[in-house]
Amino acid sequence: MQLPEAKRKFIEAWGRLGSEWGINRTMAQVHALLIVTPGELSADEIMEALVISRGNANMNLRDLIDWGLVEKRHKAGERKEFFYADKDVWNIARQVAKERRKRELDPVIKLLDELSKVEGDKKDPDYATFNKTVTDINKLAKNVDRTLDTMMKAEESWFWGSLIKLIK
Repeated sequence: MQLPEAKRKFIEAWGRLGSEWGINRTMAQVHALLIVTPGELSADEIMEALVISRGNANMNLRDLIDWGLVEKRHKAGERKEFFYADKDVWNIARQVAKERRKRELDPVIKLLDELSKVEGDKKDPDYATFNKTVTDINKLAKNVDRTLDTMMKAEESWFWGSLIKLIK
């Protein structure tokens, strides 16, 4: 397999993977293109490589910037904006975890904290079941949150070494 075909397959696979993670397929494909490109690309180059419209490219680049996965760069003497993605997979994983935590886990924990304060008769089976379920899910969510916090602060080698020790 030649490099152009391999890049195309990687971009398609990253797009499918992004869809599984709840990220727009095209957004994931733009990110994939940028992470396999040594330097930065203009919006026009991205549009051409992925055969997408200017609006689609701009919207997805803006989202990737919001996620902290892509940065905008300027080149001296150029009017165009260029876009660059960090190539370090560990940094990418930490940034995605940080954003997903902010968008998904934090609101759930806030809701669970609120629901755990519901008042009721402890002898009532409906109340007891509700309270136990919410408390258990809240504990799980907070454990996941602590794990994510550890991952985001950790160096890659320490994190994987600690995880392997836990599994054994």
